[in-house]
Amino acid sequence: MRPAQQSRTATPNAEFSSPIEVRIEGLTKSFPKEGGRLQVLRDINIHVPAGGFVTVLGPSGSGKSTLLGILAGLEQPDAGKVTLTSSEAGIPLAQPLGQIGYMPQRDLLLPCRNALDNAVAGLEVRGISHAEAHALALPLFNEFGLSGFAHSYPHELSGGMKQRVSFLRSALMSRGLMLLDEPFGGLDAITRASMQEWLHDAAGRLGSTFILVTHDVDEAITLSDRVYVLSPRPATVVGTLEIDIPRPRSVDTIQDERFASYRRQLLEMLRGSGSMSLAGESR
Repeated sequence: MRPAQQSRTATPNAEFSSPIEVRIEGLTKSFPKEGGRLQVLRDINIHVPAGGFVTVLGPSGSGKSTLLGILAGLEQPDAGKVTLTSSEAGIPLAQPLGQIGYMPQRDLLLPCRNALDNAVAGLEVRGISHAEAHALALPLFNEFGLSGFAHSYPHELSGGMKQRVSFLRSALMSRGLMLLDEPFGGLDAITRASMQEWLHDAAGRLGSTFILVTHDVDEAITLSDRVYVLSPRPATVVGTLEIDIPRPRSVDTIQDERFASYRRQLLEMLRGSGSMSLAGESR
């Protein structure tokens, strides 16, 4: 449920209120290194329909975070292009920097701010007043499983709760496109499974477009409509798999007979590309 749009000033990213279609075409990226350049991404082609949940699965160091950085406007590719199209307006959108929800690997909460003030930090940077930002964020604390913890500080929150505050901060910045960079990688197995189920439910309520990067095969199957598999660096797409397991999904989804088949197919793609050290393979 979106917060009430009281005024254009108090509403973050009205332009991005509808889900965003993403097209990545021929994307290539390298970085300078001693004696030349290190190629990280090579001819990446990915399509994410508006409102879809797509996972980019690949080994550590394959350039998954770099890909999200390009989508967020933090990096520029050497070649290729990214097109973001509003499902409402039907036209490509302008510069995405500061207009896309981006949840990094670590929660990056400020220890001197309580949960509510951490959640609205991005809105305040965007020029929304402290009072208006609080009015937008506070009603969502219950929806995000944080009821009663708005005034708690990070050291008083569990790992899962910190990630929910981080997710809320990203969601407040944009409901159109959410970029998730291995958000549960630092959590223990029990908390991670619980957070995956929670994210599945939250994604359904928000109606946004989601792009998750991970090296966890089970996580990719549990959350995604479609999985793109990357090779080791320089990363290229070596396979695509549609996940046809009915929603809603839960921790019990792993018992679905299709789950084992999808897991086997993804592991075969990863093995074929030379990717062997994967968290999902050992789970």
